[in-house]
Amino acid sequence: MLTSSPPSERQKELYQLAESQGGYFTSKQAATLGYASNKRIYHVRAHNWIREYRGIYRLALFPEPERPDLILWWLWSRDRSDRPTGVFSHQTALSLHNLTDTNPAKLDLIVPKHFRRGVPIPKVLRLHYGDVAAEDREIVHGVPVTNALRAILDVWMEGSLPKPALREAFSEAMKRGNITKTQVAMSQQDEGRAAAISAIRKGAK
Repeated sequence: MLTSSPPSERQKELYQLAESQGGYFTSKQAATLGYASNKRIYHVRAHNWIREYRGIYRLALFPEPERPDLILWWLWSRDRSDRPTGVFSHQTALSLHNLTDTNPAKLDLIVPKHFRRGVPIPKVLRLHYGDVAAEDREIVHGVPVTNALRAILDVWMEGSLPKPALREAFSEAMKRGNITKTQVAMSQQDEGRAAAISAIRKGAK
């Protein structure tokens, strides 16, 4: 009777890493664990790994996460040190917080101002360049997303959704506790945000 050999220490480490990223990992992460290029090719051909995008893989037997697209494109946003830098934002963040009925055609992703990739930006992404402070982000579906207040303010300032819809989203988020009085108070310390919050509140129910 044939029995499968127990997983090696390297396989365990890769599983633990992938588990923290919805089953996904990068070629650089695999290489760091000792999976050279020929080993990566072998595991893809053996159907142990699925190559989801250039330099991004998924364990074939790992349960697919609820939003695999978010994990894939978050990993795509990695910098030269292989650290993902993107934060989902704007209409995508509103949708993830269930504060809009709009289903954005593209995924909004904020990346650092210096972010550069030597390949064309995937058509599914709409990049925004800027910074997102730690207090402006949350983890949703295993990836960083701007919090409800930051998402509403970003969309308000770019004018991509009707203002009445954003006022309604603000009121709903306050009722649910997605936006707290402390968050509002902190945001009002910024002159630009204070003006936007005041305008939003004027028509909010």
